[in-house]
Amino acid sequence: MDWDKLRIFHAVASAGSFTHAGQMLTLSQSAVSRQISALEEEIATPLFQRHARGLTLTDEGEMLYGAVTDVLARLGAVEEALKNVQEAPRGSLKITASHGLGTYWLMPRLLEFMREFPELQIHMLFEDRELDLAQREADIALRMRPPVQADLIQRKLFTVHYHIYATPEYLARAGTPQTPEDLCGHTLIAYGETASPEIRDVNWLLDLARRMRPGGMAATLRINNLTGILHAVEGGMGIAALPDYVASEHSRLVRVLPDVDGPTFDVHLAYPDALRQSKRVAAFRDFLVRSSKDWKY
Repeated sequence: MDWDKLRIFHAVASAGSFTHAGQMLTLSQSAVSRQISALEEEIATPLFQRHARGLTLTDEGEMLYGAVTDVLARLGAVEEALKNVQEAPRGSLKITASHGLGTYWLMPRLLEFMREFPELQIHMLFEDRELDLAQREADIALRMRPPVQADLIQRKLFTVHYHIYATPEYLARAGTPQTPEDLCGHTLIAYGETASPEIRDVNWLLDLARRMRPGGMAATLRINNLTGILHAVEGGMGIAALPDYVASEHSRLVRVLPDVDGPTFDVHLAYPDALRQSKRVAAFRDFLVRSSKDWKY
């Protein structure tokens, strides 16, 4: 059996559709479909049941999927062993994090790591969805909740704290809230419906205002990512809940209702057990663990 077809088959089986597999492989949906059809003709066996909601594996497809998964795992282990023959970490390292955590927490610290390991090629993947580490969509992940995926090595790095912030200009114009009840008289900037699934209680500020004064909500601006919310607050458009690691880098922001604490989130480092011996992953892991001891948020 042709290995390219098997690799595409594995991607389709993992993704559950030709479209999603094509996105992972940077191929068109029609090209993926043709390769699968050719593989099925080659072995004279249907591998998928096609229906309106997607694809499911046949019994024969399940058997082949298990075999290809085992081969990929063994190839990955051999690849890591070959790379580890080198004295210094080298090659590519794919790191994934949510948009906010990656942009505002990880990126300012990445230069130090790159200077320490100049032979590594870093690929940053900022996705609010959780990439599948077992399928090597990324090598290592920073996540704001404990990983639930099996066969992942994980370690807690630090805790993120949320508080309420605005600009002096907004507060001078609209007044400074003295109690949580006063929030209902202000424009509150909140996450939209497509906010990161990693963040629980993502709109706790809105929930707080509703509890304080049911039915008396103020105007609300909803934005679906942290960058948009930060720019809106800095533009004097209203009040928002922000992680302290973001606010600490923007000196113009003022903490509102400083005695009100938002939710906290433990940031975890995670990577597949298959990369336990990877020098690339170990270098990044050790860098974060060593540095995070001095980071307080």
